[in-house]
Amino acid sequence: MDALKKLGSAAAAAALLVALTGCGGTTDTGGTADNGGSTDNGSSTEEAIGGDIIAPVTMGVNDLQGAEVELLVGQVLNIDTESLDVDSYTGEVADPSIAEFTPGSADGNDAFNPGVTALAAGTTEVTMTNEQGGIQPLTFTVVVTERE
Repeated sequence: MDALKKLGSAAAAAALLVALTGCGGTTDTGGTADNGGSTDNGSSTEEAIGGDIIAPVTMGVNDLQGAEVELLVGQVLNIDTESLDVDSYTGEVADPSIAEFTPGSADGNDAFNPGVTALAAGTTEVTMTNEQGGIQPLTFTVVVTERE
């Protein structure tokens, strides 16, 4: 039985070695397509991954009433509903060519905040209402400018 355990352990070690060897990277930095470099050995003009992504702006619902939120085209306002359910708000954008409201949602253990996406330069008003009642509508202004 000991011989069988040793054989099994040796086989497992060999399998692990093969798997780890397959995960190894190349140390060649000569500018091949495999390592993301340029073909001229050093002067790459490639941008970083996600180079044109804009970080979202996060604000709580209690900070939005009457606020003016500045966004760049393509940027998102992530709205923290604080103690209220993320899917309890609906929203209306006065000029949907400038910004778009995305309702929050809950799926099992996952919760996604509502938000506003900046679509084009301009100014528009956003009104959010809460279906849980007793809460006045939340109105704020979104000012969108072009990215430079």
